[in-house]
Amino acid sequence: MEKTEHIIVEVAYALPDEQLILEIEVPADCQVEEAIKRSGMLERYPQIDLGSDKVGIFGKMCKLDASLNHKDRIEIYRPLIADPKESRRQKAEMAKKKAKQTED
Repeated sequence: MEKTEHIIVEVAYALPDEQLILEIEVPADCQVEEAIKRSGMLERYPQIDLGSDKVGIFGKMCKLDASLNHKDRIEIYRPLIADPKESRRQKAEMAKKKAKQTED
Protein backbone atom coordinates (compact mmCIF):
# COMPACT_ATOMS: atom_id res chain seq x y z
CA MET A 1 0.00 0.00 0.00
CA GLU A 2 1.34 3.43 -1.03
CA LYS A 3 1.80 6.02 1.72
CA THR A 4 0.58 9.53 0.82
CA GLU A 5 2.83 12.37 1.97
CA HIS A 6 1.16 15.04 4.07
CA ILE A 7 2.04 18.62 4.92
CA ILE A 8 0.86 20.97 7.65
CA VAL A 9 -0.69 24.30 6.62
CA GLU A 10 -2.60 27.05 8.40
CA VAL A 11 -5.85 28.62 7.20
CA ALA A 12 -6.49 32.13 8.55
CA TYR A 13 -9.54 34.40 8.50
CA ALA A 14 -10.04 37.61 10.42
CA LEU A 15 -12.99 39.81 11.23
CA PRO A 16 -12.65 43.26 12.83
CA ASP A 17 -13.05 41.78 16.32
CA GLU A 18 -11.84 38.19 15.96
CA GLN A 19 -9.24 36.12 14.16
CA LEU A 20 -9.06 32.39 13.61
CA ILE A 21 -6.05 30.41 12.45
CA LEU A 22 -6.54 26.69 12.00
CA GLU A 23 -3.65 24.28 11.53
CA ILE A 24 -4.53 21.28 9.37
CA GLU A 25 -2.81 18.34 7.76
CA VAL A 26 -3.40 17.93 4.02
CA PRO A 27 -1.99 15.76 1.23
CA ALA A 28 1.26 17.18 -0.19
CA ASP A 29 -0.43 17.81 -3.56
CA CYS A 30 -3.32 19.77 -2.01
CA GLN A 31 -4.23 23.14 -3.50
CA VAL A 32 -5.39 26.30 -1.69
CA GLU A 33 -9.14 25.84 -2.31
CA GLU A 34 -9.12 22.22 -1.14
CA ALA A 35 -7.21 23.14 2.04
CA ILE A 36 -9.73 25.90 2.83
CA LYS A 37 -12.60 23.44 2.37
CA ARG A 38 -10.89 20.80 4.54
CA SER A 39 -10.28 23.35 7.31
CA GLY A 40 -14.00 23.82 8.02
CA MET A 41 -13.59 27.59 7.72
CA LEU A 42 -16.44 27.84 5.17
CA GLU A 43 -18.89 26.19 7.57
CA ARG A 44 -17.74 28.35 10.46
CA TYR A 45 -17.95 31.61 8.46
CA PRO A 46 -20.71 31.24 5.83
CA GLN A 47 -20.10 34.81 4.62
CA ILE A 48 -16.85 33.67 2.98
CA ASP A 49 -17.34 33.48 -0.79
CA LEU A 50 -14.42 31.87 -2.58
CA GLY A 51 -15.92 33.05 -5.86
CA SER A 52 -15.31 36.69 -4.96
CA ASP A 53 -13.14 36.87 -1.80
CA LYS A 54 -9.43 36.97 -2.49
CA VAL A 55 -6.93 34.58 -0.93
CA GLY A 56 -3.19 34.63 -0.38
CA ILE A 57 -0.28 32.78 1.11
CA PHE A 58 1.67 34.79 3.70
CA GLY A 59 0.19 38.08 2.46
CA LYS A 60 0.87 37.44 -1.22
CA MET A 61 -2.25 37.05 -3.37
CA CYS A 62 -2.66 33.71 -5.10
CA LYS A 63 -5.24 31.71 -7.03
CA LEU A 64 -7.39 28.97 -5.53
CA ASP A 65 -5.47 26.35 -7.54
CA ALA A 66 -2.07 27.41 -6.16
CA SER A 67 0.14 24.64 -4.78
CA LEU A 68 0.99 24.54 -1.10
CA ASN A 69 4.21 23.96 0.81
CA HIS A 70 4.71 22.65 4.32
CA LYS A 71 3.92 25.36 6.93
CA ASP A 72 2.25 27.75 4.45
CA ARG A 73 -0.41 30.08 5.91
CA ILE A 74 -3.42 30.54 3.64
CA GLU A 75 -5.20 33.84 4.28
CA ILE A 76 -8.80 34.54 3.27
CA TYR A 77 -9.33 38.27 2.73
CA ARG A 78 -12.57 40.10 3.42
CA PRO A 79 -13.80 42.71 0.92
CA LEU A 80 -12.87 46.28 1.86
CA ILE A 81 -15.73 48.22 3.40
CA ALA A 82 -14.22 51.61 2.51
CA ASP A 83 -11.89 52.73 -0.25
CA PRO A 84 -8.46 53.26 1.40
CA LYS A 85 -7.75 56.40 -0.65
CA GLU A 86 -11.08 57.92 0.35
CA SER A 87 -10.45 57.06 4.02
CA ARG A 88 -7.04 58.79 3.96
CA ARG A 89 -8.54 61.85 2.26
CA GLN A 90 -11.27 62.10 4.90
CA LYS A 91 -8.75 61.73 7.74
CA ALA A 92 -6.56 64.47 6.22
CA GLU A 93 -9.57 66.81 5.96
CA MET A 94 -10.51 66.13 9.59
CA ALA A 95 -6.95 66.86 10.70
CA LYS A 96 -6.97 70.16 8.75
CA LYS A 97 -10.27 71.21 10.34
CA LYS A 98 -9.00 70.29 13.80
CA ALA A 99 -5.75 72.24 13.24
CA LYS A 100 -7.72 75.27 12.02
CA GLN A 101 -10.01 75.14 15.10
CA THR A 102 -7.02 75.16 17.47
CA GLU A 103 -5.56 78.17 15.61
CA ASP A 104 -8.74 80.24 16.07
